Amino acid sequence: MILEKYIVSADKAKALVEIKRGEDEFTPTYHLHFPKLEKGTVALLEEIKDEIIDQLKILPQELLNPQAIGNLRERFYEKCAELIKKKLPGIKKDDEEFLASILIHEMLGLGRLEFLIADGELEEIVVNNSKEPVWVYHKKYGWLKTNVYVQSEAEIANYASAIARRVGRQITTLHPLLDAHLVTGDRVNATLFPISTKGNTLTIRRFRRKPWTITDFIQNKTVTPEIAALLWLSIQYEMNMIISGGTASGKTSFLNSLMPFIPANQRIISIEDTREIQLPEFLHWVPLTTREANPEGKGEVSMLDLLVNSLRMRPDRIIVGEIRRGKEAEVLFEAMHTGHSVYATLHADTAEQTYRRLVNPPISVPEALLEALDLVVVMFRDRRKGIRRVYEVAEIVSKFIGSRITSEVRVMYRWNPSKDRMSQLKRSVKLIKKLKTFTGMSDREIRQDLKEKESILKWMVKNSINTVNAVGYLVSLYYQNPEKILSMVKKKKKASDLVPRYYLEG
Repeated sequence: MILEKYIVSADKAKALVEIKRGEDEFTPTYHLHFPKLEKGTVALLEEIKDEIIDQLKILPQELLNPQAIGNLRERFYEKCAELIKKKLPGIKKDDEEFLASILIHEMLGLGRLEFLIADGELEEIVVNNSKEPVWVYHKKYGWLKTNVYVQSEAEIANYASAIARRVGRQITTLHPLLDAHLVTGDRVNATLFPISTKGNTLTIRRFRRKPWTITDFIQNKTVTPEIAALLWLSIQYEMNMIISGGTASGKTSFLNSLMPFIPANQRIISIEDTREIQLPEFLHWVPLTTREANPEGKGEVSMLDLLVNSLRMRPDRIIVGEIRRGKEAEVLFEAMHTGHSVYATLHADTAEQTYRRLVNPPISVPEALLEALDLVVVMFRDRRKGIRRVYEVAEIVSKFIGSRITSEVRVMYRWNPSKDRMSQLKRSVKLIKKLKTFTGMSDREIRQDLKEKESILKWMVKNSINTVNAVGYLVSLYYQNPEKILSMVKKKKKASDLVPRYYLEG
């Protein structure tokens, strides 16, 4: 039984995808259909490959620069198309584009895996070895077995080596583990036999090509406009925040969606293992990424190195991909105490668990430093329904009992799974007090500000303002001229009238 079918395009080659459920299968299967190449065509493509290698020279820096890789693919595609037309006069345009794209995939990409990487419905692509089919994780159907195979263990190892070279690393028998990323931003993990005893492996986590925005998350009910407005106000006035949650709960995506609320006149430093954060192009932003040691054990640049260095770069805001170790957390909280606004992610399933992870080994942040943390936002992934939600919004309130500091985790909002609705449990004590101190606003003014922000967010959702640049642009306009934006909201005018076209498109 066919559950769903659609077309995927990788470069200019198209293939049909069918999701099927067989009577004897425990899980649905993912079938990728594309024209079968005759032996003569395969031989011709091999001949063209040799000619291209002879005619086009690749500079080492072209393989290391993402922008240069794009130009290199264009050059190769044009040459492939030229040779195909020369050797197959009268070939149809669609067939020419298909064959040229297949050559590009084999010479500069990951072969047939390129079709899977191009499928926007997939989150994960997994090669376990050359004897088993490739597995994929589909957003709608979960894990699916495919009809795609990588032909040999050597081919899997070659793919891993090519990826490693492009990020200045090596994967060998001596160093059989690799964690890197493709030029598309997709994260890749590779292991070699005999570390992985059944064969060489590749795990590709496919990142969304168009980053999630706060309007996307409001639209799909991940967060309510009320909570989004509170987070907006908190970020505008430099409150510190940790986004926690389980694996694949959407921590980094949600963190990224909040960053366009940062005023454009502030300097932002982001620190990550693999580049995932994408901010509006007009913000004053310096992205930094870590680097592993070379085979001789030299040249490592750790998260801690970058964090300490970032404090010398005069940042107003610091974004950290993930807190894992005590030293990182200590520097991060010291940065909060020295006046920097900090945002980070952490693995924890609840606000209470977030607190326990922070104060206990291996992180062990002193209770006295926790006073600088203003908000904890917990993300949740419901695997049965296939949805993600903001699960809790909490604050950690520290107080002295004699000479000892104790902390209370106050959950202000919590998601009710049975009703799929956020409920307010408590009013803020610490956050609102701090906002009043830093801004001089009264309780009434804060409530008014939150209502205005909520109305703007709803207006942006209604007007389909769903690119990072467009959301950031309207937020920056609001900071510059709030009356103008609020007037347009009140009169129900089109948001697109204010935003440049190229920001609306991406």
